Amino acid sequence: MVNSKYAFVFALIFSIAVFSIGIFIGFSIENVRNNFAYQTYIKSETNLLDARLQNYLLSNFPIENCDLSIQKNIEFGNRIYEEAKMLQKYEDANKISQTILSEHKKFDLLRALFWLNSLKIQEKCDSSIVNVVYFYKLNDVGLDEKAKQNVFSNLLYEVKQEYGDDIMLIPISGDNNLTSVEMLIQTYDITKLPTVLVNEKIKVSEIIGLEEFKDIIEKELSN
Repeated sequence: MVNSKYAFVFALIFSIAVFSIGIFIGFSIENVRNNFAYQTYIKSETNLLDARLQNYLLSNFPIENCDLSIQKNIEFGNRIYEEAKMLQKYEDANKISQTILSEHKKFDLLRALFWLNSLKIQEKCDSSIVNVVYFYKLNDVGLDEKAKQNVFSNLLYEVKQEYGDDIMLIPISGDNNLTSVEMLIQTYDITKLPTVLVNEKIKVSEIIGLEEFKDIIEKELSN
């Protein structure tokens, strides 16, 4: 009877200890996620200022070295794309809060400004890089919409992996209440989300196969 009592107490203490450790690990992981997201958001402010300065320079001064400008623009685009992918994983693991939505605006502005800078470089340097701008829905995404956007995301990821620096993949949320983004959406007559805009002229709003999308890219690269 006594041994049974001690066994029960030991089991209770052990269970409490395991439960407490689980809570601590979960809390620690959540802190790491939040800290990473915070650091990434802070970095976006620096990148946004960098993109604004690039825009000013591209608008007011001639490009002296096109090869260097194109390469640096590719590196900048790849960097913010990789950061966006990583951040999306952390955002998917947490409920979208007003704070995240507010900070997300900085990324959308950064990507939109980067897109405009890319257009200026392509115009001045006759670059053949294909712009692939992905307008997606961030708020109040239904299950069917989420499934559709997951298909688009996977498709674009495969295309980026295959074509690398030959394409500039720029994801922008189209419903984050940003006037500049809304103006771009109206300019290119984007009427539904998600929509993929290829080279500012080809719109893909319904799911298509990888090979069909690659045909679009191949035609644009050959132009």
